[in-house]
Amino acid sequence: MTTGTSGTPLRVGLIGYGLAGSVFHAPLIATTEGLALDTVVTANPERQEQARTEHPGVRIAATPDELFDRAGELDLIVIASPNKTHVPLAKAALEAGLPVVVDKPVAGTAAEARELADLAAGRGLLLSVFQNRRWDNDFLTLRKLLAEGELGDVWRFESRFERWRPQPKGGWRESGDPAEIGGLLYDLGSHVVDQALALFGPATHVYAEADVRRTGAETDDDTFIALTHAGGVRSHLYVSATTAQLGPRFRVLGSRAGYVKYGLDPQEAALREGRRPGDGQDWGVEPESLWGRVGSGESPATGGGRPEPTLPGDYPAYYAAIARALLEDGPNPVTAPEAAAALDVLEAARRSARDGVTVTL
Repeated sequence: MTTGTSGTPLRVGLIGYGLAGSVFHAPLIATTEGLALDTVVTANPERQEQARTEHPGVRIAATPDELFDRAGELDLIVIASPNKTHVPLAKAALEAGLPVVVDKPVAGTAAEARELADLAAGRGLLLSVFQNRRWDNDFLTLRKLLAEGELGDVWRFESRFERWRPQPKGGWRESGDPAEIGGLLYDLGSHVVDQALALFGPATHVYAEADVRRTGAETDDDTFIALTHAGGVRSHLYVSATTAQLGPRFRVLGSRAGYVKYGLDPQEAALREGRRPGDGQDWGVEPESLWGRVGSGESPATGGGRPEPTLPGDYPAYYAAIARALLEDGPNPVTAPEAAAALDVLEAARRSARDGVTVTL
């Protein structure tokens, strides 16, 4: 079903049309050569109408079962529904003979992620995890600096996804029910851990602190994770909804120089505003005033170092790679075993925060 014919795009079924489905997945799928957004699954009438308005001609299904009943008409399933549904829906899609993209986290445990990976491998199907932050502008820029040896041997990697949201928003992401797989550890933590592992390799030790700070909050909203990588790098990762003064997105310290970068990649804001890749504007480009700085011996806040041009962010590259993987046998951009390794770290972090111990992997 995924070999395709010349000029015929792969038909994609998207399960979920909340924030992830409507803002991230649907626009990227719809603007990727070789893919076509065929069906959106949502039971919410307002979201059904939103999908029809934003993607004229798209078909609507109220339940995943309706989608799986016509699996032969589709070539790829994308799962952008609440975290607790990821495993059962991915399993159902794979058993229906369809390749699958799952939003992060792919599962609540590493064991579940590996079971899905085994199922996909046994059926010869693609199973990929949407870790879009590997295509953030700052991550791409840092990867370039590392490849060029600009920083020397990296000793410490600091990464922050910090927000100031003093009032809880509610919803499943902030639910205290463990079955929902909510909280910042598994939400933003999935991003910072994946990035650290992608840059610096496997972790051997994990230490974490997780707090519930806000009145009325039910799950962690201020979390810190420290990793020791097998190669000797130490990663300090912060995810928080309670940060009144935001720190740098990256501070990377090496034997030759450091790299400090403030501000978030502009792609999410552009997607939220309704912009689309290829709409004639410079996608993923940020102003020079937000470039990071590379240097040594002085704070970038007082002019230390030189400005480092930030590479454009490139979320479209993920789905372009998915299309190549299905149509041309290209590599899977984010594999389930990679996601399972990140879940090993997240599970260890949860145990560390709960028991006050450093966990050896």
